[in-house]
Amino acid sequence: MELTVNYLGNVQFEAETRGHKLICDQPFENKGDDEGMTPPELLLASLATCAGYYAVEYLKTRNLPKEGLRVRISAEKAKNPARLGKFIIDVEAPELTDPQHIEGVRRSVEKCLIKNTLLVAPEIEVAIKALEAAGQAQPT
Repeated sequence: MELTVNYLGNVQFEAETRGHKLICDQPFENKGDDEGMTPPELLLASLATCAGYYAVEYLKTRNLPKEGLRVRISAEKAKNPARLGKFIIDVEAPELTDPQHIEGVRRSVEKCLIKNTLLVAPEIEVAIKALEAAGQAQPT
């Protein structure tokens, strides 16, 4: 899995993968142009859409209604270091009333790849490459 981010100007970036693009920006109060979600909002979107995917897969395999499914997500900030310290995922499935299926959707959402990635800290490496005028990357 790979994604490329290019700087567009000011505090705006364009992320691209598999031919899909999205803009990441900052709100006006952070000196941005407010033309896209912020990085933390993109993280919330990733977690919520992943939860939604797993919920829908559960409903599909049991021929249960999927229409009206909605995922609301919120996060609380934490300090030392600055981060998002708590996520709250609320899945709304309007026609789901059977406690067995409600629990089944919850168990399914618990399997979300993004949720599990956040629970078990991944290894993250940072590499910096200087670009020469000709555009060739030079390791630093």
